[in-house]
Amino acid sequence: MTEYGRGQSLPPWHPDDPLFGDKGWDGGRDTSYPGDGDPYRENTYGGQYADPYGTGQHQVPHQQGYYGQQGQQQYQGHGQGYDDPYNTGQQPVYYPQQQGYPQQHPQAQGYDDPYNTGQQQAYYAPHPGEQGGRGPHPEADPETGWDPGPDQGEHAFFADRDEDEDDDYDDGDSKRSRRNRGETKRRSGCACLVVSVILAGGLGTAGYYGYSFYQRYLAPAPDYSGKGSGQTQVKIPDGASIADMGAQLQKSGVVKSAGAFVDAAQKEKKSSGIQPGTYSMRKRMSGAAAVKLMLDPASQNGLIISEGLRAKAIYKMVDDKLRKPEGTTEKAAKNARAAELGLPRFAKGNPEGFLFPSRYSVGEKSDPVDVLRDMVGRAKAEHTKVDLAGEAKKIGETPEEVLTIASLIQAEAQQDDEFGKVSRVIYNRLQKDMRLGFDSTINYAKGRSSLDTSVEDTRFKSPYNTYLYPGLPPGPIDNPGHQAIEAALKPTKGNWLYFVTVRPGDTRFTASKAEHDRNVAEFNREQRKQKGNGG
Repeated sequence: MTEYGRGQSLPPWHPDDPLFGDKGWDGGRDTSYPGDGDPYRENTYGGQYADPYGTGQHQVPHQQGYYGQQGQQQYQGHGQGYDDPYNTGQQPVYYPQQQGYPQQHPQAQGYDDPYNTGQQQAYYAPHPGEQGGRGPHPEADPETGWDPGPDQGEHAFFADRDEDEDDDYDDGDSKRSRRNRGETKRRSGCACLVVSVILAGGLGTAGYYGYSFYQRYLAPAPDYSGKGSGQTQVKIPDGASIADMGAQLQKSGVVKSAGAFVDAAQKEKKSSGIQPGTYSMRKRMSGAAAVKLMLDPASQNGLIISEGLRAKAIYKMVDDKLRKPEGTTEKAAKNARAAELGLPRFAKGNPEGFLFPSRYSVGEKSDPVDVLRDMVGRAKAEHTKVDLAGEAKKIGETPEEVLTIASLIQAEAQQDDEFGKVSRVIYNRLQKDMRLGFDSTINYAKGRSSLDTSVEDTRFKSPYNTYLYPGLPPGPIDNPGHQAIEAALKPTKGNWLYFVTVRPGDTRFTASKAEHDRNVAEFNREQRKQKGNGG
């Protein structure tokens, strides 16, 4: 057995050493190292060697022990050492000893020597450099049941030192391991938190868009219930769609959402008849109730202008609606400049023919000029829609002439299928330089509406009298609608030169003058019959 820090030779065995004279111990010397089996060089610390046999040569301040200590063993410099049970010399101390962990049995007790040489001071494994066994590992403690495990072949000093260092390292590694495990747990926790947040955010986003999609495309539109209460006026602008109307009603607090009104309008077949204008509505109405009320003429504050009405008749209607004295609107129209009314230049300041038939918003505080301007604006929109200027040019007419023809068609035609035929008669007669001879032009000139036209009436001097003057009258004789304008631009093909309405629903067209005269005679008989019956 070599000694850490000793020279090349071994000290003599002490006679009291229980292993003295044991020849079998020679096997414990390691021949693989030079220097008489001592792999370690001289003691660099120069310390004293402790006497394991208690000879008193060296004093150890405290009993050496690794386990079972209550506090850390203190050593005075390098002169102190461990007791060597093998008398190999005092071992130098490299590190201060750490406080050991409490054990189940005192470390001061040894174990039985398998060589029967006496109880060892302490069971230490031989140094790794030594070869040879120490015998079987000690038995388990009968009192505590603690088994020290198999002997690892280490010297007591190095075992103590290595265990101490291993403890330090293990303790550090354990702390680092615990710290690493803590950091790993924290990192795992953070990762879980991040994943949870991402998943929650994803689910929240998906839920939001799913709910938005459901609310927008699948869920019924928010709606009030009932007929509402209070009163408010809502103006629906020209060209407004059902959706636009719903938005305006929602803005005015009539319906809860535009969608509710649109849904109700889609279920009501008559909803297409809802026209722009001013409506007397109630607050907080259901969509269905709003649609129903807007279809009720009693709720409509608008002014309805029918096709074929003359300007004077319209002026009077506006006065009545605004509760103005008769003639107020007519005077305003005459005094207003064309630009104020929005009239085109070819109208020459005359609103006749440009007060488009429709429904208009007329509130109690409306101004007559404003009402007329709305009508002119509607007419211009219609003209743009049918491309009046472009289509008139194709047939060799001006926009003004087309409107004049349309006004004649509107006054003479009774049935839908008659509009195109009346238009063809006008163009055919104009091409032949024939006087039109329309009773409607005499009635306009005289400011009346009558079916009875006498010979004297045909001699009435007025540029509008088509019996007296050839060609078209100076301008429109009424305010034509869409159907009449379309007929003026696209007349039905035919060679008709004459027509007469013998009775309601019986209008006869012909190219023969003789046939026309017979039809006129029948018309006169029908008129006398009606007068005889009190008609």
